Amino acid sequence: MKIDIGIPESERAGIAQGLSRLLADTYTLYLKTHNFHWNVTGPMFQTLHLMFETQYNELALAVDQIAERIRSLGFPAPGTYKAFAELGSIQETDGVPKATDMIRLLVEGQEAVVRTARALFPAVESASDEATADLLTQRIQVHEKTAWMLRSLLDT
Repeated sequence: MKIDIGIPESERAGIAQGLSRLLADTYTLYLKTHNFHWNVTGPMFQTLHLMFETQYNELALAVDQIAERIRSLGFPAPGTYKAFAELGSIQETDGVPKATDMIRLLVEGQEAVVRTARALFPAVESASDEATADLLTQRIQVHEKTAWMLRSLLDT
């Protein structure tokens, strides 16, 4: 059935493509955060283990919201590692970094997601897509706050 939500298909397609990049970055950050949760060691173990768990749980909910917004716009959501690797800007981390490197890598990942979300605003505003704008605003707020909290752990 034809979608008639007041946003032309061509604009919905561009927004869905941008949201697919956001989904890829968010999922990759989720995976990285979960990996670090499992593998963190050292004197900050308890703090980081719990913090990373809170963060990956929040990211797990976010990927669902982003994917469902893509579907609401009438397009399939990417859902494979291959697609995420092609669409995303966040690289996987090989091996098991030290705890402070984990924190730094997660700050970089949080900031990358913010940049990906922010880059989508011109298309969203041009289409008057308030629902996606709201989603992006919420995601940016979460990722900026999380990056700040992680950065605070690196201050000596």
